[in-house]
Amino acid sequence: MDTNADFVIEMNNITMAFPGIIACDDITLKVRRGNIHALLGENGAGKSTLMSVLFGMYQPQAGTILINGKQVKISSPREANKLGIGMVHQHFKLVHNFTVLQNIVLGAETANYGFLLMKEARERVVELSQKYGLAIDPDALISDITVGMQQRVEILKMLYRDNNILIFDEPTAVLTPQEIDELMGIMRNLASEGKTLLFISHKLNEIEAVADRVTILRKGKRVATLMCKNTNKEEMSEMMVGRAVSFSVEKEPAQPTDVVLSVRDMVISSKETGKKLVNNISFDVRRGEIVCIAGIDGNGQSEIIYGIAGLQPLQSGSVTVCDEEITNSPIKERNVHMSHIPEDRHRYGLVLDYHLDENLALKNYFKDEFQRYGFLNFAKMQEYAENLIAEYDIRSAQGPRTIARSMSGGNQQKTIVARETDQDPDLLLAVQPTRGLDVGAIEFIHKQLVAQRDKGKAILLMSLELDEVMDLPDRVLVVFEGEIVADLDPKKTTLQEMGLFMAGIKRGENV
Repeated sequence: MDTNADFVIEMNNITMAFPGIIACDDITLKVRRGNIHALLGENGAGKSTLMSVLFGMYQPQAGTILINGKQVKISSPREANKLGIGMVHQHFKLVHNFTVLQNIVLGAETANYGFLLMKEARERVVELSQKYGLAIDPDALISDITVGMQQRVEILKMLYRDNNILIFDEPTAVLTPQEIDELMGIMRNLASEGKTLLFISHKLNEIEAVADRVTILRKGKRVATLMCKNTNKEEMSEMMVGRAVSFSVEKEPAQPTDVVLSVRDMVISSKETGKKLVNNISFDVRRGEIVCIAGIDGNGQSEIIYGIAGLQPLQSGSVTVCDEEITNSPIKERNVHMSHIPEDRHRYGLVLDYHLDENLALKNYFKDEFQRYGFLNFAKMQEYAENLIAEYDIRSAQGPRTIARSMSGGNQQKTIVARETDQDPDLLLAVQPTRGLDVGAIEFIHKQLVAQRDKGKAILLMSLELDEVMDLPDRVLVVFEGEIVADLDPKKTTLQEMGLFMAGIKRGENV
């Protein structure tokens, strides 16, 4: 039988409301010391809000919090740190022109007569990195290291502050499969050292692999808390979404016709080093097929998309869409035939301080339907937004007038997918389209992409999710060091063989 002494965290009857929405509705969460406790729920279910309350970023309208059996009031993140609570946010809170070491000690500096004691700080950071298997370069600039390394810096920030309660908000959303495996090992190591971990995730495989318990939220309410060893993905997903979810993509065999996208002899080089990031690649994408560019992150697949989308100039080669060459042409010319779900939703996908209806109209505001004589028709924009919000189930506190920055990452992603697929493009560039989405939303987006394919659209997918790479596309182009090393039918290959191509160990005969 559970007793209060068993729990390091007790959040009792927490209620947190924003204008137009109750994000957390009388939620009780109890977490055992030394456990990895997962929070699972749809986009907008209240997971991040509940953890923001625990971290002192929000003050709840009702409820109490107990840490180690004592009731506390957590008025700010600084107070949370004093109580041993740390948090790695979904979008990292790092200063990009500071070094790794400077970021770790920022806000927790030690000084003597006004001089920072960085030698002692460095020694402690190196010691912590070695103890927990978090290899880092203390002198590297944040702007020069990978996303996976940036996450290690965030974890070290918590450990440097002696945090014993560690909150991870969607920690794998921006990681490669290899980095995810490394993070899972780090989390188990931290728990074995007596740390208590709260792990927000949409990914059922990861929860099964690493969590001891899981609490499932739906529309702001707690549905259940389960022992992970006593449940399965199907049960968790049904509790989370409220219905049975299919984990496989249902689609008829592709019937490709004429070429929409033709890439020939594409070369893109690094501005800094001159190294060829994309090395003389050529491929076609036809109407009625989904073609996926796959590979270990950093092998040139992002640059291929940037070159097609006009975000990075080609050193040589050509890009043709619907028989029109658009190589290095202005973005406006590309928008005639092409839509783009970008890799970085904050940098390229949304204007975060605009309202939801303004973001949804970004591709249409200049059309007669939405403006007259240069004056925007806001009523039409809101009507258009309301239709897409309903169709794509975009959870937004104030409907079309919700500020994009205030929305969950998954709902920001749904906004971009809704806007781009609604353009009726000949070519859709779908880059990490399900990043940060729950299983129900992933199923929905996959159906949308298949529906676009079946309407005769050409879809170029870029994904780091191996399940998605194997299940969704009709063809997979594997990229290694800027070159296409295989052109595969995913139904005729295995995950293991795909891995050999991705690692550069094997090369296809048809490329």
